[in-house]
Amino acid sequence: MAVRVRVPLAALLLLNMFIFMRKNLILAALAAIAFVFTSCSKLGPLSADNFEVTPNPLETQGGKVPATINGKFPEKYMKRKAVVTVIPELRYAGGQVAQGQPATFQGEKVLGNDQTISYRLGGHYTMKTAFDYVPDMQQSDMYLTFHAKIGKKQVQVPAVKVATGVIATSELYRQTMMQAGGCIAPDSFQRIQAQKLDANVKFLVNQAIIRQSELKNNSVQEFVRMLQKINADRGEKLAIKNVEVAAYASPEGGFEFNDRLAGKRQDASEEYVQKTLKQTKVDADVDAHYTAQDWEGFQQLVQASNIQDKDVILRVLSMYKDPEQREQQIRNMSQAFRELADGILPELRRARMTINYDVVGRSDEQIREQYANDATKLSVEEMLYAATLTDNAAEKEAIYKKTAQYWDKDYRALNNLAVLAFNQGDNEQADRYLQQALRVNKQAPEAYANLGLIALKQGKLSEAEEYIANAIGANGFGEALGNLNIAKGNFAQAEASFDGAVSNSAALAQLLNKNYEGAIQTLDKVKNPDAMTSYLHAVVAARRGNKFAAESYLKEALKLDPSLKAYADRDLELSLLK
Repeated sequence: MAVRVRVPLAALLLLNMFIFMRKNLILAALAAIAFVFTSCSKLGPLSADNFEVTPNPLETQGGKVPATINGKFPEKYMKRKAVVTVIPELRYAGGQVAQGQPATFQGEKVLGNDQTISYRLGGHYTMKTAFDYVPDMQQSDMYLTFHAKIGKKQVQVPAVKVATGVIATSELYRQTMMQAGGCIAPDSFQRIQAQKLDANVKFLVNQAIIRQSELKNNSVQEFVRMLQKINADRGEKLAIKNVEVAAYASPEGGFEFNDRLAGKRQDASEEYVQKTLKQTKVDADVDAHYTAQDWEGFQQLVQASNIQDKDVILRVLSMYKDPEQREQQIRNMSQAFRELADGILPELRRARMTINYDVVGRSDEQIREQYANDATKLSVEEMLYAATLTDNAAEKEAIYKKTAQYWDKDYRALNNLAVLAFNQGDNEQADRYLQQALRVNKQAPEAYANLGLIALKQGKLSEAEEYIANAIGANGFGEALGNLNIAKGNFAQAEASFDGAVSNSAALAQLLNKNYEGAIQTLDKVKNPDAMTSYLHAVVAARRGNKFAAESYLKEALKLDPSLKAYADRDLELSLLK
């Protein structure tokens, strides 16, 4: 028979409460254990606040998109056995991904050579990366992705977006350099060329009479013939400016005596010149002067001589400034003085008569007329110059082709034909002409400069650098070197390379070097402004916060070249207009 035990109600309540509390304690302990194991197996997400990217937006430089990432791992984030590799990615054009240089970090209990991050304190780090630029990257996002593990177990860390867009203004050099065009090999034609003709007569020691024998020497005879030619020409091709007479006395003897002697030699020489001008019927001014003691001429003749003691004599000239002391010291060297008396001093007893005149070449109209009638009678310089007298590309091409035909040993016409092809976008034809030019002249500097520009336009940077290194001295070398430095990302050097040149490329270099005032001044001076001139104006205005000017210049650029609109729509430089 069962015995019923009556338990007080209070006792039952206490028992139920004990069982409930024990159950909750067990559940809490299990939850804590689960949390510990879970937290040891995960790192958790990072946010964009943990990273700072410079620059942001990104910006092209030297064909790359470089970035500096300053990151921070928060406190108690980097588990002691964790290894985290940070991988920069640039995502663009609907799924395209470019990866940059990764960096790896490790927890305190990891044996490795990577930067160690404290679990308790966290840690800061800096990493640099760069992406090879392609135009679609203008609209892009930069992400940091992570490859992480704790011990041997791989864990997931979500990617973080840290920057948006790429400014690609430095890549505009391919378009800006077309405004200046290639490097023309110039002509050396000068319509008026200054010329002079010298005649010399010598005098006997201490005398000022021009001997008949001296008037028969070749230089004096040529002097007379030139005056006759000037008279016969009647100013069509030869224009006399003046005749200069310079008389001298050798430095031996006292100054007063030599001063009087040199003056008499001047008078005798001037009298002869005036007489000859009258006989040849040439009207010209005569400018006469004399030098009493020709120590300068003396030094030059001694320096060029084979006199045994010439070093001693030259040293005396440098040590003693007083003419009498000089002469006495030199006379003390008896053997040397005898050599001077025989070989040097007679050459200094002289007078020089100089005809200064201009050779006047064909006028522009005469060159055009001669080219049309019979181009074979033009010089190569006149032919090359004739091409500069027209702005018509077809006419220039015809002149250069004829020049290359008539003057096949001169590379310049071939080089300039290449420039015409390059300016029209025909790189293949330009290259053919340049190779011909180099076969004519292996050192043709403009040809190398133009090959460098073609390579730059095609993005072949190392090839361009090699060509331009061989172009030193080329006409337009600064323009080629400046564009090369823009392409390499050396903006300060690029601005210096242009050295005052006025072109879109020169202004681009100033813009990239943040010389905005200089860029505006250059753009305002561009001789033949085009759409890119206006576009660069718009970019400068946008950088300076002038929205009205930026909009105005952009409208002007798009009117001149509507194809720029697609680029402008992606250009973050003009973001204040959007």
